[in-house]
Amino acid sequence: MGQIQSLEELVSLLLRRRWMIILITVAGLLAAVIFAKSRPDTYESAAVIQIEGAQVAETTAQGAQPDGGGAAQILQTIEQRLTTRDALTAMIERHNLFVDQPQLAADEKLVALRSAVTFQAVDSAAGQGFGQARNISAIIVWVRYGDPDTAAELANDFAQGILDQSAAGQRDRADKNVAFFKEEEARVYDQIAKLEAEVAAYKNAHADAMPTLSDARRDEIVSLTDDLRQATQEVVGLQGEQAAIAAKQQQRETDKRRLDDIAAQIDVLNAQIAAINARKADVETALAATPEVERVLAGYDRQLQQLQDQYDTITQRMAEAQTTQRLAERQQSQRFTLLDRALSPEYPTGGGKKKIAIAGAIASLLGAIGLAFLLDLIKPIVRTAAQMHRQLDLEPVVCIPEIRAPKGRLGSAALRLIDDPKRPIFGLPRFAVLAVATTLALVLMAAMIG
Repeated sequence: MGQIQSLEELVSLLLRRRWMIILITVAGLLAAVIFAKSRPDTYESAAVIQIEGAQVAETTAQGAQPDGGGAAQILQTIEQRLTTRDALTAMIERHNLFVDQPQLAADEKLVALRSAVTFQAVDSAAGQGFGQARNISAIIVWVRYGDPDTAAELANDFAQGILDQSAAGQRDRADKNVAFFKEEEARVYDQIAKLEAEVAAYKNAHADAMPTLSDARRDEIVSLTDDLRQATQEVVGLQGEQAAIAAKQQQRETDKRRLDDIAAQIDVLNAQIAAINARKADVETALAATPEVERVLAGYDRQLQQLQDQYDTITQRMAEAQTTQRLAERQQSQRFTLLDRALSPEYPTGGGKKKIAIAGAIASLLGAIGLAFLLDLIKPIVRTAAQMHRQLDLEPVVCIPEIRAPKGRLGSAALRLIDDPKRPIFGLPRFAVLAVATTLALVLMAAMIG
C-alpha cells in the first residue's frame, strides 16, 4: 500500500486530503442528484386475468382428466402473437405512443414497448405433477410507462388481447381438430375400401387355392385317386378279356361284336383316366399354392387390422374433438376472465432516484478517497518516524511537529485540528463530526428527491 501501512497513516492521509475529499463527494452527490432528478418518472400498472377450469369435464381417450398445462402453452402462444411487430405497431398507433419523442426510430419504439410490458404467470395451488406441464391459475399483465393513464390503458389493452385471442384460439383449435380428424377418417376409410377390393380380387384370382378349401382339396385328391385306380383296373380287365377273345382261332360273330364293345369301353375308360389325371394335377397345383395364398392373405389381414385400429382411434378422437368444439362454442371449456382491470397509478415507482443519488454519493466518496491515495502514492513523502524507519532503516533522533501560525476567530480552537505526528488519531473526532454531518445532510437531501 505504499506509504499507508497502518490505521494512523490512513487517518493522516484522510486529514491531509479532507477538503479535496469533501469537495469531490459533494460534487459527485450534486451530479447524481441532478441526474436522478432529470430522469422521467415511470408509472406501473397491472391487469389480472384469472384462468377458470372447464365447467364440463373433458376426458381423453384413456378416460383421464387432461392436465391444466394447456393454459401455459396458450399463454406462451398469445404472448408471442401480442408482441409481434404488426401487433406492437398497431398498439402504438392506437394509443398515439411516443408522440413526444419523434427522434425515435420505428424499431426503437417497438423495442421500448416490448420491454415495457411483462406477462407474469401465477402457478396453480394444485402444484405440478411429475411429467406434467406447468399449471397456472392467473396471469398478471404489467406495463411500465411515463404516463399513468397510458400505462393503465396499455395494460387493459394487452389483457383484452389475451382474452380475445384465448377465446378465438380455443374455437379455432377445436375447428381445426374436427376438420383434421374428418379428413383422416375419410382417408383411412378410402384405404380400407381399396384394400378390401384388392383382397376380393386376389381371392377371385386364386379361388382354387383358398386356405379354407385345403381340406376339401385333399379329400378330392383321395377320391380322384380311388376313381383312377378303379378305372385302371377296369381297363386292365377289359384288355385281358380282349386278349383272350383275340387269341381264339375261330371267332364267331358274337366275339367280334364283343371285341368292338371292349374297344369302345377301353376308349371311354382311357378318356376318364385322362380327365381324372388332369383334374388331379389341377387340384395338386392349387393345393401346392395354398401356403403362398395363405401368406398373402395374412399380410392383407394385418394391413386391414392396422387400418381398422387407426380408423377406430380416429373415430374416437373425432368424437372428443367434436365435444371440445361444442364446449368452446358454449364457452364451457377452460377460459380466461378479466379479474381485475388496470387502474391509473397515483405515484410513480419509487426507489429509483433515491438509489441513484445514494449510489452517486457513495461512489463519489470512494472515488475521492482513491484519488487521495493515488496522489499520495505518486508523490511519496516521509512524514513519520515509522515511515523513516521502514523506508530508510534509520531511527530519527527527534521529530519536530508542523507549526502553524495562529488564526483568527474562524480558526478557533473549537474547529482547529490537532496535527501531532505522534498522535494523528486525536484529530479524527472533530473532522469526523464535520464530515459525517455534511454527508448526512447530503444524503437527507438526496432521500427527499421525488
